[in-house]
Amino acid sequence: MKEGHALKLRLGILGADDSMAIIESVTREFAELECLKIVYWKEEDIFDLIEPHIHDADLWLFSGKVPYTMVRDWGKITVPMAYVPHMGASLYRTLLHLSHQCGILVHELSFDTFSAEELNLFLEEAGIEGGYTWLKHYDGAISAEELADYHEKLWKEGKTKAAVTCLRTADLELQTRGVPVHRVLPTRAGVLSMIHMLLRTQEMLHFKDTQIAVQMMEIDPFRELAGGTFATDEWQNAEIKTMEKLLRYAKHLQGSLKTAGPGRYAIFTTRGSLQNVTSDYSTVPDLEEAFGIRADWVTCGIGIGKTAYEAEIHAGTALLHAKERGPANWMVFFDDKSIVGPLGSKEQISFSSASTRRLQKVSQQTSLSVLTLSKLDSILKKRASQEINAHELAQYMQILPRSARRILIELETKGLAQVVGEESPNPRGRPRKVYRIFM
Repeated sequence: MKEGHALKLRLGILGADDSMAIIESVTREFAELECLKIVYWKEEDIFDLIEPHIHDADLWLFSGKVPYTMVRDWGKITVPMAYVPHMGASLYRTLLHLSHQCGILVHELSFDTFSAEELNLFLEEAGIEGGYTWLKHYDGAISAEELADYHEKLWKEGKTKAAVTCLRTADLELQTRGVPVHRVLPTRAGVLSMIHMLLRTQEMLHFKDTQIAVQMMEIDPFRELAGGTFATDEWQNAEIKTMEKLLRYAKHLQGSLKTAGPGRYAIFTTRGSLQNVTSDYSTVPDLEEAFGIRADWVTCGIGIGKTAYEAEIHAGTALLHAKERGPANWMVFFDDKSIVGPLGSKEQISFSSASTRRLQKVSQQTSLSVLTLSKLDSILKKRASQEINAHELAQYMQILPRSARRILIELETKGLAQVVGEESPNPRGRPRKVYRIFM
């Protein structure tokens, strides 16, 4: 970043040549923005153009839906992104020009990009009777050639007098084919609205990053020692060694460490710091290599909250959930009352501890807690199926198969589950009942 602009937000702008001038004129009004401008002429060039700048922008704005969708689905940009919509004032301007300057009515035009629902609503609000006749809607990206073929065919068959396109490359292609075409360009108001939205999103993410996070860890300091008999001095030395390692880890997190009882420690830091070391709350960090803390010695609960007290309470709850699943598990309790974990597990699930009316009602009908039902609900959603056997449920919940069978039998007894089949894991094994859950 340039000297003197350290506090500026970097806005990446990727767009067609005719949109860029409009977008630039708006960005000049934002002193807090430093712009990185990328003009593309072909959709197939977009990834090559943007890849060298993946980490050069805090926000990205695209001039239309196609480049935005392509980059979003590409998945390499993780900062806030938005595109300037072509609906609203942009389309009003185009239709007004066609009606007054060219004498072409809406039913004589072919459109692209818009959905039928939004175009119908737009025309209804504009008081344009009769509606449109021809529309090419698409989800995601589309080639300029496919759009040009659609518009050209209608025009050559005499069904339309002109094409209205939102894609600059389709506009250029139609021009080369001699098809009358009118491009829907973004308006200053539309660009302004999207930039304000991106800035609000950035503020919200910054606030989330600075939220209080507490990492509550249970570590047995005596595992530092060998043999089975220890003097009190050795015990103290073992705990001091553990504290020294945790102090270095807390410093790495830019946080502070406090003891919370024998073998239990709490690190107070920010949401953003823990998000970084856990790869967005998906993995357990390698504490052994950097800090000498063995992963299999640590059971951890992470709590996020608006206050230190709330975050600490959430961390304690997360630690209890981690301990339920056995040693060396990590769980996270977020400020929206959702719980995620175990981190690093292939069978990681997310569930809510907030009591919903539906699950409360099921809980009242059965002997199962709302929390157990929330976990089951999350597992079924993750599997995208209402069918499960006790062995699978036990693996997801990390409980004994007999405990999983008890849950399923309880639901079956109350008419909330039904045996719909059996599976044989091997020829000699006992068949496993498959339950369909209704809740």
